[in-house]
Amino acid sequence: MDVRSESSSVQVVRWAKLPGQVIQRTRLQVWFIRVCSSILIWTCLVQLLTVGELWHPRFFVGFFNPINVSTQVSTEVTTIVPSPPLPVPRNYTSNGFLKVSCNGGLNQMRAAICDMVTVARLLNLTLVVPELDKTSFWADPSDFEDIFNVGHFIDSLRDEVRIVKRLPKRFNRKYGFQPLEMPPVSWSSEKYYLEQILPLYKKHKVIHFNRTDARLANNGIPPHLQKLRCRVNFHALKFTPSIEALGNKLVSILQEKGPFMALHLRYEMDMLAFSGCTHGCTAEESEELKRLRYAFPWWREKEIVSEERRSQGLCPLTPEEVTLVLQALGFGQDTQIYIASGEIYGSERRLAALRDAFPRIVKKETLLDPEELRQFQNHSSQMAALDFMVSVASNIFVPSYDGNMAKLVEGHRR
Repeated sequence: MDVRSESSSVQVVRWAKLPGQVIQRTRLQVWFIRVCSSILIWTCLVQLLTVGELWHPRFFVGFFNPINVSTQVSTEVTTIVPSPPLPVPRNYTSNGFLKVSCNGGLNQMRAAICDMVTVARLLNLTLVVPELDKTSFWADPSDFEDIFNVGHFIDSLRDEVRIVKRLPKRFNRKYGFQPLEMPPVSWSSEKYYLEQILPLYKKHKVIHFNRTDARLANNGIPPHLQKLRCRVNFHALKFTPSIEALGNKLVSILQEKGPFMALHLRYEMDMLAFSGCTHGCTAEESEELKRLRYAFPWWREKEIVSEERRSQGLCPLTPEEVTLVLQALGFGQDTQIYIASGEIYGSERRLAALRDAFPRIVKKETLLDPEELRQFQNHSSQMAALDFMVSVASNIFVPSYDGNMAKLVEGHRR
């Protein structure tokens, strides 16, 4: 065979393969068109269902599952609780940033936060989420977000005050910026903040209040500032979900056993050392409390005569005195009493008379499994938050000292 005949035969073979290729290509096209059509149809169906749910949800529930339509719809309606709309942010030009470090126990810091939000509103400042005390007697390492719902705190107040979680980077100390640190004067009116503090922001864009206890006057300030202070206390400061869940469990356990009294027995080591009240303590205990008082420089009053303090009515009731008061008020042995406090100074020795008169005494440590309290151990403020929730929900609340806890619980119960 010559070359021409060979090339012509190859050409014939190539042309012979063309019809099969055309058929295969046609099948691929048909398959591709079917896939695209299916995707388009399903996309349209999903869009139709979405619009239908918004327009008439009952029809589509019944369309796909006609059995027990009314039951399903009613269940869905009762379980969905719409979130309240967020307030519209307040539009204002910020004069600077206010950073605050709260001092004291949980309830003292809570009251201070109410004051500092009010000061930020008065001066048109941007508030940084407050820092909590970590250097006090309790040495609690908890941050704000460990105790309070920080997202709710920021969102619920955004029509009054702009609140940020942290300072912008340009104001960080590592970049060489030094804010002005100062404690504002105690029990100050709005005039002090407008005339003494606000002018400082012309030079210092950030002011750090390193003490916040009782720095705003209780009375004599405008009603709108008082209302804001109350709004922070009663609405903006919510505990974290984990604290609320365990606090509600405590309340449920107590309620299952009948009505209960929450007794805030403020006979704790820090209270006795601070007040100098040592009635009923041994000589060794009195000396220990005195050493503690001298160990903290901000406890200015060092030499205290316990008898004089008691005669002035400035001491918390002892456990023995609380026993007499409750008996005089007519409470019987069957009264369920929840001790809302930390470690009682003198421990079981000082609680003996109270237990004899009222055997149904319980604490969070006896009502809950140790594993449930593990995450709150060594966090006194978080433990105090649990006691706060129980005290607000109790049938009867009895404080043994008219301090921050007693005042705040009274306000919430009212």
